[in-house]
Amino acid sequence: MSRQRTVSATGFKKKPLWFNLINKTWSGTYILGTKIKLEKDHLIKTARRKTGLQFFGNDFWEDPLDRLLYSVNEEAQLSPVGRFITKQRLVNMLEIRLRAENDFRRRPEILEQEIYPVQLICGLQRTGTTKLQRLLAADPENRVLLSWEALNPVPLSDKPDEKEQRIKAARLSERALKLMAPGFFSIHPVEYQQPEEDILLLDITFMSTTAEATMHVPSYAAWLEQTDQSPAYQYMIKLLKHLQWQRPAKRWVLKSPHHMEFLGVIKKEFPQVQFIWTHRDITQSLPSFLSMVAHSQSIFSNEVSLVQVANHWVSKTQYMLLKGMEFRKANPDQHFTDVFYQELVEAPMKALTEIYRSRGAISPELRQRFMETEKKNMQNRYGIHSYRLQDFGLNREEVEMMMQFYTNFLKTLSH
Repeated sequence: MSRQRTVSATGFKKKPLWFNLINKTWSGTYILGTKIKLEKDHLIKTARRKTGLQFFGNDFWEDPLDRLLYSVNEEAQLSPVGRFITKQRLVNMLEIRLRAENDFRRRPEILEQEIYPVQLICGLQRTGTTKLQRLLAADPENRVLLSWEALNPVPLSDKPDEKEQRIKAARLSERALKLMAPGFFSIHPVEYQQPEEDILLLDITFMSTTAEATMHVPSYAAWLEQTDQSPAYQYMIKLLKHLQWQRPAKRWVLKSPHHMEFLGVIKKEFPQVQFIWTHRDITQSLPSFLSMVAHSQSIFSNEVSLVQVANHWVSKTQYMLLKGMEFRKANPDQHFTDVFYQELVEAPMKALTEIYRSRGAISPELRQRFMETEKKNMQNRYGIHSYRLQDFGLNREEVEMMMQFYTNFLKTLSH
């Protein structure tokens, strides 16, 4: 039996030699003008040239992009490879918007659809959200956002093979991630044909917490917290309608910890939502997520600080939990289903039965689908993720004190 890879919180420092060599060589040529530009006008011009399209929509708001670019350029300390990846991602987001608006104009029936009812997984990071999403994806009546769709939710063209082109692009992205950060899949497997977080649809408006999870962008993060997210979610609904037009089902299963901060907006924008809140011991989920952030940021920057990561995300986690609890207290009529991590790991069918309670008993056929999915997605299949609070300058007592309000809240929930 081969020995399993173990990836620690500090393992982000061990980058492949070729990756370090590219960054070092490339940065050495900056004096020759090789530094990649991250300027709004240049990015927009590039997207328009690549698509041959001009119109971003009447609801296109440039301020989020302006603020993101300022923070990326002034605060993120991106490496040459990080700047390259960031440019490709930003241009792709603009291209998606151009193609979407073109399709909405040509096919008005897309936006005339009703958005499906939503099962919204909104628990904190590292609380079993991915596991639960993949289990629910086994239900053929559920519509999930697949990873290849998240990268390119709008068709590239009207050609018969365009879907295969999008899948191929996602497969290449998966391989590139494995090469750049070999241990990342032990933390979070990003597989091109598996469900992915719909926060990537919010990225198209440049209003999401993806940036602060992958880069050090404090001024942008502060602005985002205080900004109405309605425009982002309204556009996300447009993209979801496009996706359900491409591949119909009965309901959406959406998943992202990002949503916890904006449950009020979701209630306002989506007509029918079942909120599913996953819970885990905060002293376990927090260091796991901080480790994930450190590994993510190391792809983009050579200046990752574990203490800096902790300073931002401990405070952010407190804020997200408070916002989620505040919404729940103010909206007792909303349908919340609580799922506990340990139970999900040890007895997933119990959690699924609770989620499906309003729709009756789970059929034997669907139960079998769930069991098969559970076997395919066994924990640690890519290796073991090791993490400790002390790696981030934290201790258990300190975290427990800071998060006592959440621990008390959990005690009020009936199991």
